[in-house]
Amino acid sequence: MLVLEGCVQPSLAPNTNATAARVLDRLGITLLSASKAGCCGAVSYHLSAHADGLDYMRRNIDAWWPYVEQGTEAVVMTASGCGAMVKEYGHLLRHDAAYAEKAARISALTLDLSEILAAEKAALLPLLAPAARGKVAFHSPCTLQHGQKIVGVIEELLTKAGYELTPVADKHLCCGSAGTYSILQKELSQQLLRNKLGALQSGKPTQIASANIGCQAHLQSGTDMPVRHWIELIEEALS
Repeated sequence: MLVLEGCVQPSLAPNTNATAARVLDRLGITLLSASKAGCCGAVSYHLSAHADGLDYMRRNIDAWWPYVEQGTEAVVMTASGCGAMVKEYGHLLRHDAAYAEKAARISALTLDLSEILAAEKAALLPLLAPAARGKVAFHSPCTLQHGQKIVGVIEELLTKAGYELTPVADKHLCCGSAGTYSILQKELSQQLLRNKLGALQSGKPTQIASANIGCQAHLQSGTDMPVRHWIELIEEALS
């Protein structure tokens, strides 16, 4: 399977994709990274620089296409923001005669990391060492629960791995990161951040988990409690 390295995550959380590769390797899945793939295009597109965003999309399609022709089974996203964007390539490039068909194929192949592990649950569960692993608050990014409509999947995986998930009030609300929103709308972003951290920490967890690098970095900016990608917690539960 292919994995998108992304543009922010390699600098802020380089362990995320490395951990994903190790976990999937235990399941007999090899992750490959196309060297010429880069930003998914979300930042430019959401800033109304649509032409630039579409160019990023085309570049990624060009980088991935030889692997698709060789039979790659999926394009794996470890950042839900990127996943929501790449799943839209087919729609956004539908009028591009040169890329419409390829873009639709890429979108069809794109899966969030949690969808891969859920599909491999029968192989994953026997690898988890039974233990009580403490309390975790899970923040589901807007791009995961609203954009990709993936709800409850990661929570189930963490519970199966032995973590006690604490209740989170108003879990459908944004943390305030929202791509560039935390920069362009700082006052509102900080208000959303305070509200979200209050909800996440109310159950007295020992750590917070999320599924998107933007949320992860934004949440970490407001607390000393560790904020990690959920795949790191799964790896720690492997025997």
